Amino acid sequence: MVKVLVWLSWGVDSAVAAYLLQQQGYEVVAGFMKNYVSDSGNCTTYSDAEEAIKVAKFLWIEIVSFDLQKEYNEKIIEYIYNGYQQWITPNPDVLCNSLIKFDVFLNKALELGFDYIATGHYARIEEVIKSKVKNQKSKKEWLDGPDGLYRLLRWTDYNKDQSYFLAGLNQFQLSKALFPIWEYTKPEIRILAKKIWLPNAARKDSQWLCFIGNIPIKEFLLKKLPKKEGNIVDTTGKVVGKHEGAYFFTIGQRQGLKLPFKAYVITTDVKKNIVVIGDKEDKQLSNTTITTTWRHWIRKKYTLPTKILAKIRYRQEPQEAILKLIKSPKVKSQKSKKEWLSKPYRPEDLMTIIFKEKQRAIAPGQTIVAYKGDECIGSGIINS
Repeated sequence: MVKVLVWLSWGVDSAVAAYLLQQQGYEVVAGFMKNYVSDSGNCTTYSDAEEAIKVAKFLWIEIVSFDLQKEYNEKIIEYIYNGYQQWITPNPDVLCNSLIKFDVFLNKALELGFDYIATGHYARIEEVIKSKVKNQKSKKEWLDGPDGLYRLLRWTDYNKDQSYFLAGLNQFQLSKALFPIWEYTKPEIRILAKKIWLPNAARKDSQWLCFIGNIPIKEFLLKKLPKKEGNIVDTTGKVVGKHEGAYFFTIGQRQGLKLPFKAYVITTDVKKNIVVIGDKEDKQLSNTTITTTWRHWIRKKYTLPTKILAKIRYRQEPQEAILKLIKSPKVKSQKSKKEWLSKPYRPEDLMTIIFKEKQRAIAPGQTIVAYKGDECIGSGIINS
C-alpha cells in the first residue's frame, strides 16, 4: 500500500485532503509541524496542534509531530528580519513551501518510508504523458532532454488558486507531492467537511503569517527591530508626520501612517529613516516594467524574450507581459565591472518583465510568478 504523510494544519483543507486519500486507498498518516512558538497570546501553534489531533482521532489515523523550530528560524524568520532591514518586503509564505514543507518536512517523510507527502493546497500537478512521443528515438531524446515531467497548474477555481505560493517547487518536490482537493471548489470542501462531520469543518481560513499566527507584522518585527523615530514626508519633501521606523512600511501601504488624511507609502529610505507618502493615483506607485532576480524555472527554461502571464501578488489575476533578459551594463572601468560581477546573483539571472498594463505598488523583495496559460512556469524576486 502506498504510504502518504499528510501535512495536517489547523484548517479544513488539509483535513479533507487526508479524508480523500483514505477513501482512495492510501495508507495515511498525519504530520504536524511545530515551527514557531511565542509567549505572545497571538501564537496559534498549540491551538493548531489541538485541532490537528482532533482531526486525526476522528479519521482514526496516526499523527506524528515534527519540531522544526530551528530550521524555520534559520530559513524563514531570519529571512524576514533581514529583508525588512535591507529595505525590502519579503514573502515568507513562498519560501516556507519550498524550504520547509516540501524540503525539510518532505525529507523527513521520505526517511520514515513514506512515498509521498500531501497538503491541502489549491493547485494541480500534472504528469506529462510519456506515451505521446511518436517513436522510441524521439522518446529517448525527450526523456534525455532538459524538460521536466511535472507541470504545476492553476486550480480550477481561480479565486482560490494557490499556485503562486508553490512557484518555488522543483521537479523532485512535485514528483513527491499530492494535492487531493484539486477537483473541488472551496464551497464544496466546506460542504464535504460538514457532511462527514469533521471537527474543524467550520473553522475559518487563516490570513496570518505562515506558521507565526495572528500577529501584526509590525509587532512581529519589533521582537528584533527597535523603534526608530523618523519623518514622514510628502513628494515635495515637506514633513507631514512621524513614524517609528521606516522598515515597518512597504510600498503602497495605507494603514499605520497615523496621518489626519488618507495617504499611501510611495517609497521608504531605511538608511535615512524616511517614509515618503502620496495619494493613491501618484504616478510613482505604478509602472509597467519590473526588474527581477529570476530564481527558478519549474519545468523548463524558456528561450527569451517570451510572452507570459505574470502576477506580483497572490490576490491578483495574472497579467499579460513579456519576460526579457537584462543585458549587462556597459561598464567604464575594471572596478565597476568587478562590482557588477560581485553581485549576489549571476548577471544572466537578471530579467525584465514588461507588463501590458501598469502595475500598482510594486514592492522589492516580493515574489513575481509567471504562467503560460494555466501552467506555472517559474518565479523571481522583485528588485525594482
